[in-house]
Amino acid sequence: MTPTPQLSLGLLLTASAGFADVIGFIELGGHFTSFMSGNTTQLGAGMANGGWPVILLPASLVALFFLGSVLGSLLALLAGPRWGASAVTAFVVASFAATLGLALAGFAPSQFMLILAAGAGAQNAILPSTGSVRLGTTFVTGTLFAAGQDLARALRGVAPPWRWAQHMLVWASLLVGGLLGGWGYGVAGVNALLLPTALYAAFCLAFILRRPARVIPG
Repeated sequence: MTPTPQLSLGLLLTASAGFADVIGFIELGGHFTSFMSGNTTQLGAGMANGGWPVILLPASLVALFFLGSVLGSLLALLAGPRWGASAVTAFVVASFAATLGLALAGFAPSQFMLILAAGAGAQNAILPSTGSVRLGTTFVTGTLFAAGQDLARALRGVAPPWRWAQHMLVWASLLVGGLLGGWGYGVAGVNALLLPTALYAAFCLAFILRRPARVIPG
């Protein structure tokens, strides 16, 4: 089972991703900043129809998400266990700030949302895996499968009886974040991204200020 403090942090990060992805979905007219399975199937459909304008946006989103995942993972590795989470979160904050800045400058959503896709890719490197539950991710397809798998194992007595519920909490956090993102967009448009930006900034500060883990002499 994943410890409660780590699980709570992961749920907040996933909810923030859901919030942002809904705004991206609306701004991009049906494309995603963090759900690359959906963008990939749309890319395949566009390639089948031979329309370059239809291909360009999903291909760019997939490429920027991948680039963000590489950069986020490199930051985590270079910064090490003590500073990795804060370095990656700072990158995510910068991507949100750049997205809002370009939106304010009048760029098209198909341009400024690409930066948000890079930030979404990087976010998945913020938290290391703890236990069997993937924390702070921007997608939950694998999480839903893990929930079903763990429930089946629990019914057979070969897994903790409630571990599947932790997976479902991660799924629910993305759902709640998406709901709040939809409401926020209805009130403030793309400026609703200020809320997750502030939340990521708070996470970054908390990661910087946390005390390093004590090393017990062997």
